[in-house]
Amino acid sequence: MEWVHVMKRCSIKLACAISALVCLPIHAFATSLPQRIVSLNLCTDQLVADIVSRERLIGVSKLAADPSLSSMSRQFSGVKLLNGTTEEVLNLNPDLVIVSDTTSAATVELLRQVGLRVLIVPMASSFESLRANIRAIAVAVGEANVGEALILDFDDRLRSARSTVASRPTALAYQVNSLVSGPDSLLDEILDAAGYHNLARDISTGRTGRVPLEALVTHPPDLLVFANAPGDYKTVLADNLRHPALMYVKSRRPSIVLPMPYWLCATPRIADAVEMLASMKSSSFANVHRAP
Repeated sequence: MEWVHVMKRCSIKLACAISALVCLPIHAFATSLPQRIVSLNLCTDQLVADIVSRERLIGVSKLAADPSLSSMSRQFSGVKLLNGTTEEVLNLNPDLVIVSDTTSAATVELLRQVGLRVLIVPMASSFESLRANIRAIAVAVGEANVGEALILDFDDRLRSARSTVASRPTALAYQVNSLVSGPDSLLDEILDAAGYHNLARDISTGRTGRVPLEALVTHPPDLLVFANAPGDYKTVLADNLRHPALMYVKSRRPSIVLPMPYWLCATPRIADAVEMLASMKSSSFANVHRAP
């Protein structure tokens, strides 16, 4: 019956946190410029940090401090790292909670029931949805001008990268378990912005699919793109990245490691990924015109 007592203790703690929040004066919720912002998603963590001063951001997801996933892991020093529980959020007494559309509906509903302002930000899978998310967050935190400046800088960097070389080689982002990124994915748009033709458009359907290693060896792209070095993975699902056949293809074709934090989330760091790929194209494919 120990678990029953554990559940009771958790319920009591949550009830106390809710009671404390409900008893806050009404002006604690009335400010038009949120000063105690909590984000519960890796992608929104980074967008909020781009827009507001650090003292206004009091809590982010634990993933935000993971350098293998977050492009801003070093910038969250002093910010509370959260598992995403309602109790944690309530204990921080935030005046704005930013979540993604993948956050539990029950969590969102409970936060709203106790009077918290909650902004739901859709997961972005394109540059346009990234711009929309930046604007939505910037308006919600009272920093619309900062948001527009971020978008302007992002678009300027994309234009500069696209103009480097006119060639259009093929590229394939090849990942663990033979996964590739097809049409309507961030990686697809990143490759296009850097001036490549995503070979996954020709050999798979949907946002993600698998390309058998045999097919990759038979019809390799001009450029192989990896999220991490093969040695970074400790799972058998990454055996495809260590296979001798792939090593053979890599020995005969250019390849690049595009760090996952640059493209896992739709943030302005996507421009870094585009610039890396464009630089590779400039140095290795100046005379390639294979793709339409």
